[in-house]
Amino acid sequence: MRRWLATGAALLILSGCQISGSSPIEIGTPAPGTLRPGLAADLGAREHPRVVATYGGIYENRGAERAVAQVVGRLVEASDDPSQTYRITILNSPAVNAFALPGGYLYVTRGLLALATDTSEVAAVLAHEMAHVTASHAIKRQERAEATELAGRVLGNVVRDPDQARAAIMSSQLSFARFSQIQELEADAVGVRTLARARYDPFASARFLMSMGKFAAYQSAQGDQSTAPDFLSSHPTTPERIQTAVRAARQVGAPGLGERDRDAYLTKIDGMLYGDDPLEGFIRGRSFLHKALGISFTVPRGFVLENSPEAVLASNSSGTALRFDGADLTDFASLSAYMTSGWINGLVRDSVREDTVNGLPAVTASAVTDGWSFRIAVVRIGRTGYRFIFASRTGGSAFTRDYEKTVQSFRQLTPTERARLRPLRIKVIRADAGDTPERLAVGMSGVEPSRRLTLFSILNQTPPGEAIPAGTPLKLVVD
Repeated sequence: MRRWLATGAALLILSGCQISGSSPIEIGTPAPGTLRPGLAADLGAREHPRVVATYGGIYENRGAERAVAQVVGRLVEASDDPSQTYRITILNSPAVNAFALPGGYLYVTRGLLALATDTSEVAAVLAHEMAHVTASHAIKRQERAEATELAGRVLGNVVRDPDQARAAIMSSQLSFARFSQIQELEADAVGVRTLARARYDPFASARFLMSMGKFAAYQSAQGDQSTAPDFLSSHPTTPERIQTAVRAARQVGAPGLGERDRDAYLTKIDGMLYGDDPLEGFIRGRSFLHKALGISFTVPRGFVLENSPEAVLASNSSGTALRFDGADLTDFASLSAYMTSGWINGLVRDSVREDTVNGLPAVTASAVTDGWSFRIAVVRIGRTGYRFIFASRTGGSAFTRDYEKTVQSFRQLTPTERARLRPLRIKVIRADAGDTPERLAVGMSGVEPSRRLTLFSILNQTPPGEAIPAGTPLKLVVD
């Protein structure tokens, strides 16, 4: 049930960090190639269209573009290689992400811009990515990955003892993971120094890393992420990166000395799109609604929804996963014929049943394969079949109940509901005397009431229970 990004080789050369208008912003003058003339630029130019397509295209918003462009010139002048050319693209994705391609291609998502609270935090992200470029991390990582893969194939073919071969391959993989982790920590340290030289708050990097960690926990199904280390992760754990960033900041300045520019930054992103792109439908709490298709469904409590161009995904802490998407039924005489046409591995044919869901024709079935239990439903509207695929390793009554409850919630929206459905946006307000996060979070839209305070506090870095100084600019999510 895992969603795979169809970017092929592009993923090998991304210096990714879980972290422009009609054209990307371009700053600086070309630098000579370090490996082969033009190699880095060629790699970046080749993969750029694929990255843009994968992340929903380029996000066009003049305020967001100005917010990014404002910091780039200062960072280039303060960087380790002021001659390097950079192309910065804002991606139309709600994910909090930023990364670099060889040749100075830098990417930042609108989701990351929405999470940031001031200019210095955006500058911290861009300085980190520029450090990847000046150190040629992406190319070095690709070369190391290819060497690791080749070593694994050789060991698997030559070493007769399977256990010994597996141990050797694991050691090689751990070495590569640590190699990538060291690059991330190096980019953090270089980025902080660049921030300070550009006269931005050097502690912005640590501050934003903390916000990223809290936001990731907010998005997880259990409300908190596991603290168990992932030894094969190419990224260090957030606490390790925060410690590195704080240590680097203390070496270059004291808290409060650098520029943060909260007021001006939030003014620029006022009105920016938040969350899902309207073309991909909307997630509102536990419900998915699509204005153009005129459909909706709701998942049970405990599930967290994730939207993407390919499918809607959901999961809960019990290990149940859901995928919802659409299929063309033009060539099938009946729903049963489609269900038994071979697109499902392990289909239990005796389980295929035609039914109705809120007056719409439907078909349901079960499947078992590779230790997984599946429950499938396809609901027809015109020539389109809307598919629900539930998966669980354990099955059981709760799994069946969640599946049935979700499928039975599927319905067509009324014309009034479709007309009222609007995208979420960032609205910037100013605190009045006596305002608290608890009071202001009530004004948030598109979020379950029980989670509004948490999201408000993360987006604004305002701890619950503390008074907010009058006049402080703050972000609300509204429709």
